[in-house]
Amino acid sequence: MLFLVAILLGVAVGYVFGGRLSNLEHMHLRGLWLVGLALLLQVLIFPLFTEQPIIGVGTAALHVTSYGFLFAFLLVNVFRVRPLLLVGVGAALNLLVIGVNGGLMPASRIALERAGAAEVLAALSESPVYGNIVLLGETTKLNVLGDILYLPAWFPLARTFSLGDLLVILGLMLLIVRGMRAHA
Repeated sequence: MLFLVAILLGVAVGYVFGGRLSNLEHMHLRGLWLVGLALLLQVLIFPLFTEQPIIGVGTAALHVTSYGFLFAFLLVNVFRVRPLLLVGVGAALNLLVIGVNGGLMPASRIALERAGAAEVLAALSESPVYGNIVLLGETTKLNVLGDILYLPAWFPLARTFSLGDLLVILGLMLLIVRGMRAHA
């Protein structure tokens, strides 16, 4: 959901700086279908609007595979579209922390509480893993790159997020603003 907020903010900032949404079509991003495939895969393996994922097996391997699709897209576009470098660095940080934690993202209990994620905490009290989340602790690695940041519970779409997520969000916003202003 944070990525949706990033897109909406990017569009709003793009308009503030005199951009036009129609200019985005001039970006000519190659292999955009790879991003769609990565997102589809993540929607299938993580419980978003239900308690159980659609595909409940091989989550860690499929999660890493989704990053492979994303990095393929970034590789064919990053040299022409600079904001994608920021997206790539953020995605790489997320992949690093997920990789060293067996395909799971460590999340801070405090961040989950403050984001109002009671249902996630309840699920994690019954099982050590919820979707791709594991509670941050002594056995998790690179905790500083885990979901330790959060939007407070009173904020619309409150949730936890990582430094990598923040970089991806900023990169997406810059990408949209740059694209909207490309022919302005």
